[in-house]
Amino acid sequence: MFSDAEKAYFKSQRLARIAAVSATLQPDVAPVGFEFDGDIFFVSGADLKRTLKFRNVEAGNRKVSLVVDDLETVQPWKPRGIKVHGIAEIVERTGQLGRGVYLAIKPTRYWSWGIEAPAMADGKPNIKRGR
Repeated sequence: MFSDAEKAYFKSQRLARIAAVSATLQPDVAPVGFEFDGDIFFVSGADLKRTLKFRNVEAGNRKVSLVVDDLETVQPWKPRGIKVHGIAEIVERTGQLGRGVYLAIKPTRYWSWGIEAPAMADGKPNIKRGR
């Protein structure tokens, strides 16, 4: 789904933000560490089972968004990043935090900017839309 440049970008980053929605439709966004194996994102953390993101997925609200972004430079201003929509499930695995519970996120669609081409072109956003 992702280009080699986009995969390399994920590998170069350590922090993302995940958004999930509760049963009462309350959005929640949280910073998270993540791993990416080329197909699936894995999110965990200290005491994951007590977090809103875990409880929202556990309750059946499996649609999530993940954003990985940064500023390549500030002079000139060069933002870059990738926003992913996906479906999360709760899995047991051994990952960067050892053996435990993780959210496995299968991407369904994404948008990227500043990775393969400048984020702005001719004064307009230059956003790549993927599958």
